[in-house]
Amino acid sequence: MPQPAFSGALPAIGAPAPRLRYVKADRTESSLAAHRGQVVVLLMFPSVDTSTCALETRTFNKLAVGLGAKVLAVTADLHFALKRFCAAEGIENVEAGSDFRYRDADAWGTRIAEGNMNGVLGRVTFVIDQKGVVRYREVTPELGSEPDYEAALNAAKALL
Repeated sequence: MPQPAFSGALPAIGAPAPRLRYVKADRTESSLAAHRGQVVVLLMFPSVDTSTCALETRTFNKLAVGLGAKVLAVTADLHFALKRFCAAEGIENVEAGSDFRYRDADAWGTRIAEGNMNGVLGRVTFVIDQKGVVRYREVTPELGSEPDYEAALNAAKALL
């Protein structure tokens, strides 16, 4: 299935990253701003309960070891689902966050705006530098496609 239409414009390369607040799997709140000073690989996707999203999270969890960048996955899942998934899969190197409370992903333009996936987030990968500027962006051509892991990691490494 091709990537459905998004709800808005995605932030451009070189633009400041929009505000992003989220609820972590342990029910505490955090934000992208809390990671200022770090390179952040930001994954946005529909749900950890889909095979591609689960695979993406497991893959980045392995690749994040020794990376030196923060890997953050934000979905429309509730924090309960994120907690269950992370515990079952041993996810320790990716911080999972839910967009359910603040819906700040709307400012990123990544919410799907049509079809049977309307309301969840599309599959988009961003790399944000230490100052909060978007330096890399990938929209997968198909919602069920995996991101280009190597390209995202190379973009993060170039900023470290």
